[in-house]
Amino acid sequence: MTAIIAVCQSEKKGIKKKPVAVVTIKENYGIVGDAHADGTTHRQVSLLATESIDKMRGRGFDLQPGDFAENITTQGIDWVSLPIGTRITVGDRVVLEMTQIGKECHAACAIRKQVGDCIMPREGIFARVIRGGDVKAGDPIKIAE
Repeated sequence: MTAIIAVCQSEKKGIKKKPVAVVTIKENYGIVGDAHADGTTHRQVSLLATESIDKMRGRGFDLQPGDFAENITTQGIDWVSLPIGTRITVGDRVVLEMTQIGKECHAACAIRKQVGDCIMPREGIFARVIRGGDVKAGDPIKIAE
């Protein structure tokens, strides 16, 4: 089964994001109210699979959605196996396009300091917003056909 496990946001960069009930994703911008949304980059929304978080939990860490500063925590999709340019449908309306797999983690990353490692540089993905709308935990997510 593929689904959204959590939607998260924060007002500051470099910190864990907090799960919220719903996020509004704006076309060519990102998540309204999130520090990373500005519409000027190709990294408007970040996604991370709960399966990736489980790898870190297996190393003894107590981790929750948003702890790696991802906007959307998903289940059932192996993000790193998909090519850049893949389109993703979230809920009934939102369409995202994968623009980057992983990222360079900056040395002062709060997540790395707290946990000792960060999975986002290896398994997180970034996307630009093709079509916006509201997204919440439990919404379906799938690879667009």
